[in-house]
Amino acid sequence: MLRTVFGYPSFRDSQAAIIEHVIGGGDALVLMPTGGGKSLCYQIPALVREGVAIVVSPLIALMQDQVDALRELGVSASFLNSTLAAQDAFAVERQLLSGDIKLLYVAPERLVNARFLDLLDRVHARRGIALFAIDEAHCVSQWGHDFRADYLELALLAARYAGVPRIALTATADALTRREIHERLAFDAAREFVSSFDRPNIRYRIDERVDERAQALAFLAAHEGEAGIVYCLSRRKVEQVAAWLGERGVAALPYHAGMDAESRREHQARFLREDGLVMVATIAFGMGIDKPDVRFVLHLDLPKSIESFYQETGRAGRDGEAAEALLIYGLQDVVQQRRFIEQSEANDDFKRVSRVKLDALLGLCETTACRRGRILAYFGEDRGAGYRCGNCDTCLDAPRTWDATEAVRLAMSAIYRTGQRFGANHLVDVLRGVQSEAVRSRGHDRLALFGMGHALDDNAWRSVLRQIVTRGWVEIDVTAYGALRLTEAARPVLRGEESAMLRELRVPPQGKRTAGRRRGADADAGRNAPRSRERSATDTLSDDDEALYERLRAWRLDAARAANVPAFVILHDSVLREIACRRPSDEAALAGVSGIGQNKLARYGSALLAIVNGG
Repeated sequence: MLRTVFGYPSFRDSQAAIIEHVIGGGDALVLMPTGGGKSLCYQIPALVREGVAIVVSPLIALMQDQVDALRELGVSASFLNSTLAAQDAFAVERQLLSGDIKLLYVAPERLVNARFLDLLDRVHARRGIALFAIDEAHCVSQWGHDFRADYLELALLAARYAGVPRIALTATADALTRREIHERLAFDAAREFVSSFDRPNIRYRIDERVDERAQALAFLAAHEGEAGIVYCLSRRKVEQVAAWLGERGVAALPYHAGMDAESRREHQARFLREDGLVMVATIAFGMGIDKPDVRFVLHLDLPKSIESFYQETGRAGRDGEAAEALLIYGLQDVVQQRRFIEQSEANDDFKRVSRVKLDALLGLCETTACRRGRILAYFGEDRGAGYRCGNCDTCLDAPRTWDATEAVRLAMSAIYRTGQRFGANHLVDVLRGVQSEAVRSRGHDRLALFGMGHALDDNAWRSVLRQIVTRGWVEIDVTAYGALRLTEAARPVLRGEESAMLRELRVPPQGKRTAGRRRGADADAGRNAPRSRERSATDTLSDDDEALYERLRAWRLDAARAANVPAFVILHDSVLREIACRRPSDEAALAGVSGIGQNKLARYGSALLAIVNGG
């Protein structure tokens, strides 16, 4: 199946073990990074086992593309969701009962509907159900931002369809979320398969906010003409950033839950089908996005947790090629996220867990150690204190620290002397000796420490204040508009019993290409740089090969338009590069290219060979 249908020569990592386990009738919880090949873990068992496979997917907008991709492989697949007209839905149900569908995609709310369960009962009695695949299984976690209440009801499958194997899949789940999946989906006896969370082709970078728009433009200039996602926290900011980028010649589209459904569908379809578009979005966009050539993800606001950061950045580089993730953040982000937690209507347990998750993310932002190492350790994959990945900012340009003890004590004194009732802006004015209206009206210009911090500029003081918050020496009072106040942990520093070594503020380079087209496996990227699965074909393409590659891309675009599917559904970039590099002369040689299965060979072989041979 792997070779003839999907065109791949061998399985990756634990794929073979997972597939054999599910084919044998076992339940499985699969944790595998985005781009690691999760879909094959249920698609191949679905083709091997008798009956229809039911795939639960939380995003109906993506079902069409997933089904299109399977049909391109010659697999009978379909979907049932609210986008179908009644007569089309009835047609799918008839095909389901007659055994003409091998994989059916449904949303969780449809699967637990009484009418649909009755239909499944009849299918099971007549044809059998091969398996249930529950994609994006982390949606069952009530601690995460992707929580879907309908997922909780999926536990009924265990009793109602006893003996039918179930496979739950996710790219993002810490130990707490894994326990929830086992408990809430009745996966007590399920075997757990955990692949490495490492995405070696993604370069991680986290910058302090100095001039957000200048920083964003410099980053986007380094990825000109490439597809990417820009994440913002609010709908308003999404609209503003998308419009601002458009004014500067960047092909950008907005996406958020406040838009009408038709506009969201149109923008998502364009992003999937067109090259080089930038999607400016809230977290409403992205889960399950199956676009392999996203080259970058830019966060202009702080995510809620490391899971969110990992999942959102993981939408880049699904094809294994070099990609880059940049997060720009500042103290206001911390204030905002704390306020969201404290002012939410959630119970105390949820708030406590949310605080812990946010603190872990802040630790990632402020670390001087390897970013990738911190991410992997968070998911239980500890590489050791001295680990250096060679493909993150702290490995490539090690941050410097400075003895900030006196500056920290001065900042703490300013917080205390002003009554612990003011936020960062006011405190920076006091420290730098700025005669603002707010400072004068409160008499803070008469404090002995007024202006004593004039040697540091605004950005440096903001960096100090942010870092003493993340160290736990100062906390944010979200009930008092983000006022900073001292904690008990500050006493040793104030008394001179403990020093304060902080990260130096690093102003990011403007207009400098930061990622290039290199992979994380480059020899100069670090002694312990990770090895990606395969060497990129572009590393060895000659000028003639590059020209052939572009001709193949042009043909693929025409084929995709004719079929009304995204270009990558026809063939991935990596397949076209390998064809351009190897220049197969006949069908036998073309069949040896990874990603060319029997159906694609039959459909596109002649056209591809004609292009290769100059026809």
